[in-house]
Amino acid sequence: MTVNTFGAMIAFLLAIIFILRNVPVGYGMMCGAFIGALLGGASIDEAVRFMIDGAKEMIPSILRMLAAGVLAGVFMQSGAAVALAEKLVQACGEKYALFTLCCTAMMLTACGVFVDVAIMTIAPVALAIAHRLELSRFAILLALIGGGKAGNIISPNPNTIAAAEAFHVPLSSLMIAGIAPAVVALFVTYQLAKRWSRDVVHSVQVETVKKETLSWQKAIVAPLVAISLLLLRPLFSIAIDPLIALPAGALVGVVVMNKTNELNMFLRVGMEKMSDVVLMLIGTGTLAGVIANSSLHETFMDTFQSLGLSPYVIAPLAGALLSGMTASTTAGAAVASHVFGKALMEAGVSPLAGAAMVHAGATVLDHLPHGSFFHATAASVHMSPKERLQLLPSETLIGLTIAATSTIVFTLLL
Repeated sequence: MTVNTFGAMIAFLLAIIFILRNVPVGYGMMCGAFIGALLGGASIDEAVRFMIDGAKEMIPSILRMLAAGVLAGVFMQSGAAVALAEKLVQACGEKYALFTLCCTAMMLTACGVFVDVAIMTIAPVALAIAHRLELSRFAILLALIGGGKAGNIISPNPNTIAAAEAFHVPLSSLMIAGIAPAVVALFVTYQLAKRWSRDVVHSVQVETVKKETLSWQKAIVAPLVAISLLLLRPLFSIAIDPLIALPAGALVGVVVMNKTNELNMFLRVGMEKMSDVVLMLIGTGTLAGVIANSSLHETFMDTFQSLGLSPYVIAPLAGALLSGMTASTTAGAAVASHVFGKALMEAGVSPLAGAAMVHAGATVLDHLPHGSFFHATAASVHMSPKERLQLLPSETLIGLTIAATSTIVFTLLL
């Protein structure tokens, strides 16, 4: 241990301060890591080495996220996401409109669409339904957010990949571990959304613009193939890495949709979507590298345990705290997993349980106002920041439901 606990704490706190001051997450973590390492007693050369070593540990996650970007780019830009969303809404009808919106957001996010993009994709359809049925914007947005959170923990998205990589568990196993929390969260979301359904009615109907009509059967091929390939490992012990499975599903989908001539455009969009996440993960790696060469994580674990907290409580708590500080599911899951992962496993938590509970905890506070998700979702239904703040307690309750369900499942199983 070259960096003392004080320096590691400074690194961590400075990273959070920089993020809260709107410094890009990746740079904020790099600056905090470097300054903290120096104040913790490391030389400049040692600080740089710790940061580089930590960033190297993120390379597998980064490669798999770039692969996930291929699937995301194809699914979002081809019109498949919109086609699938509209089919789901039409199939369930207006009687169960709110529950349909919950399920649609869950389905799109589970297919690999980023949660904020999924919500913005469905929002025009949701607003049209709200206008016709006199539902409030609060109800439809909460339905989309809760469904998105539920889908996000069973998806091949960056947050799931980051947690799986940190705990060295198969991505498919972590996706399966999120099914029970996702289902419970779906029904809790529906009940909460119904309470908002008759408040302020939104009077503006947003028209959807379609470039072309794509059948839902073709739209679902790409994510279905990708997820099926990932599930071969737990079902038949045939291991296909996400680095192969995710682009393979995307390419099959492109062929089925007859859009091979647009593949380069899909790839560019996918790369752009993943670029911010990749930079954030590099910053996460530098911070984790500094903390790994200190006793900070052990100090935190000893403190939590001295308060009588079980490691099965510490895991989701770590995810929740980090997601709140970064206002990001991916950043919260990545930082918490790399900072607390080793200590949790040493405390007797299995890798899959640790990954699942930290990941579930990262959904508790990822919607706070200093993050982009808060503002993107508000804009999707033409809601002011002041109005958007009213949904925070309900969103937090949905996240707590996911974290609590995951913790209960693994506590009972183990």
